[in-house]
Amino acid sequence: MPASQPFGLDRVGQVFVTAHDLDRAVAFYRDRLGMRFLFQVPAMAFFQCGDLSVMLGTPEQPEFDHPASIIYYLVENIERAHRALLERGVAFIRAPALTHRAPDHELWLAFFNDSEGNTAALMARKPTATAG
Repeated sequence: MPASQPFGLDRVGQVFVTAHDLDRAVAFYRDRLGMRFLFQVPAMAFFQCGDLSVMLGTPEQPEFDHPASIIYYLVENIERAHRALLERGVAFIRAPALTHRAPDHELWLAFFNDSEGNTAALMARKPTATAG
């Protein structure tokens, strides 16, 4: 980065998701969400999601034992993704719904819980008819 350009975070490489039962969480993320499983070691398992690594892990200390932040998984077709995950037994808190209208797209979200009680979401940006 050039010295004249101010520093700013602009990419996320990995997200940690708390898992109290790691084997159950691995099965959920691999089999129900269909994420690409990389490997598992004691107390941790890793998945690839685009350019992002998702690390499932048992909390090492009490201050890390809390639900994860909400991860929004970007999908092309939210209705198809919702249907596929329902067929795999994923329980949704909220079905796909229009959340926001921007000039060039509509933002659609659907929320679900993973096997460990963490909330996650499907997210789609649908181009509007006037976008071009």
